[in-house]
Amino acid sequence: MHSVWPAGYQGAVSLTFDDGMRSQFEIGVPLLNRHGIQATFYVNPREHDAENLARWSEAAAQGHEIGNHTVNHPCSKNFAFIADTGRRALEEMSWDEMAWELAETNRRLAAVQANPRVVSFAYPCYQPFLGKGAARVSYVPLVLEHCIAGRGRGERANDPRYCDLGYLWSWPCERLTGAHLIGLAEQAAHEGRWAILTFHGIHEGHLAVAEGDLAELCAHLAANRARIWSAPVATVAAHVAEVQRRVAAAT
Repeated sequence: MHSVWPAGYQGAVSLTFDDGMRSQFEIGVPLLNRHGIQATFYVNPREHDAENLARWSEAAAQGHEIGNHTVNHPCSKNFAFIADTGRRALEEMSWDEMAWELAETNRRLAAVQANPRVVSFAYPCYQPFLGKGAARVSYVPLVLEHCIAGRGRGERANDPRYCDLGYLWSWPCERLTGAHLIGLAEQAAHEGRWAILTFHGIHEGHLAVAEGDLAELCAHLAANRARIWSAPVATVAAHVAEVQRRVAAAT
């Protein structure tokens, strides 16, 4: 399967960071830049976040993808931080309301990026549904109307021939060691697959990774850049879409 990757790569790895947290642009972006690694940052461009969006514009100019994570980060009402604060829950949202979240986020991101481009999406709380019970539906098709791919949560690295670009599998990486993170990248390369790693804060918040562990992973990817393709989600997704078109044509 290694032949599906460009330039002799054995597999691919995408580092992703959710929620536009301060530690990501204060610690993460400089760390990634030192190692020549380009990542995807999924942000929520709320009205009062002009200063933060300007910082993400700088990251975009350095080659990082600034991806769609909705404006308001809606999740299930089963989360206390949704139910106890009166925030809009996925169980209560309409198709049109989610369509606004996706389109408005893209519009706000395009307004602050020097080179607006097609971006990928990260499902808030990894949840791809609207409604409840018999009325529950997937909004994966809506994501693909607005974004090149959607990142969810799954069991293992993605098979480039068959993975669902509307709901890509990723590994949550909070509190993992550098050795564990390197192991995930190496396993994907060995299998010829695409590993997507999901991070939140760096020494920040309850889903944090340690800076030293992230640095260990980045150093390993930099030292092995000739055989492991490290790139933002949208970049790899565009290649995978072409791989899948070839696979479909051959069957």
